[in-house]
Amino acid sequence: MRVSFLAPAEAIIDFLIAGLMVLVNLLPEALAEPFQYAFMQRALLTSIVVGAVCGLLSSYVILKRWALLGDAISHAVLPGVAIAYLLGWPFFIGAFATGALTSLGIGVIERNSRIKSDAAMGLMFTAAFALGVVIISQIATSTHLMHILFGNVLGVRYPALMLTLAAGAVTLTVVLLFYKELLIYAFDPVQARSLGLNTRVIHYGLILLLTLTIVASLETVGIILVVSMLITPGATAYLLVNRLPVMMMLATLIGVVSAVLGLFLAFRFNVASGGAIVLVATAFFLLAFLFAPQRGVVARRLRQRASQE
Repeated sequence: MRVSFLAPAEAIIDFLIAGLMVLVNLLPEALAEPFQYAFMQRALLTSIVVGAVCGLLSSYVILKRWALLGDAISHAVLPGVAIAYLLGWPFFIGAFATGALTSLGIGVIERNSRIKSDAAMGLMFTAAFALGVVIISQIATSTHLMHILFGNVLGVRYPALMLTLAAGAVTLTVVLLFYKELLIYAFDPVQARSLGLNTRVIHYGLILLLTLTIVASLETVGIILVVSMLITPGATAYLLVNRLPVMMMLATLIGVVSAVLGLFLAFRFNVASGGAIVLVATAFFLLAFLFAPQRGVVARRLRQRASQE
């Protein structure tokens, strides 16, 4: 039964990888050579999906000022991962459960006390992360769990890749189906309520999408670094464009390019893949910060100098 279930999914993955390799083989040999290995091909597909999904949602994270929330969720999944490891369950189940519970807990504290959202996030994610550290400290071997903290995209196998693809498909479908509702909520929640939209459902729905994306990114950049992939592409695009649709497309492109280029550099220089991906994304942000046509530091200085002359 298990084989019959996995076979079609593996066939789809092999088909996608074959399509990617057609494009990869068009590149110069020096660039294409690392991706001739099967593990690099799986890593490439995983990185593209994670980069695209993180980039897509990072636009909402930036507009809603949810950077700390992404950090909270990413740390909150650690105890779920550790418990799933002890019980022999898939990491996805434990991570998503604790991430979702923490997100709901933040809302409960914020609505039923004088504590503001930033303090509620800090309370919940530090408590959840501490619980995860305590559980991991009692596990005899925690080598595999370290990959969850720091990412190990080069070791991605078919089951993890299937979960990543499924999470990416769900996120993309929801964003496309409810784009208008998310657009109104992102810019003006008050107007969204006046139009009859259930902003609480939209709010928690978007949080669950973030949780799903974070869980799907565990194997690639890890818990600690996934926050950067949910912030940096959107922040970079925010400096370059003014319209949300263009911002989302550009952030998605930045996420994909960062993931692929970081993966290539990690293989070439034998460094941590998650760290390499985040550093590439950060480099793109620094370039935009300095040289963006309207909001870049250099452009502002040049305009100031021109106005003074």
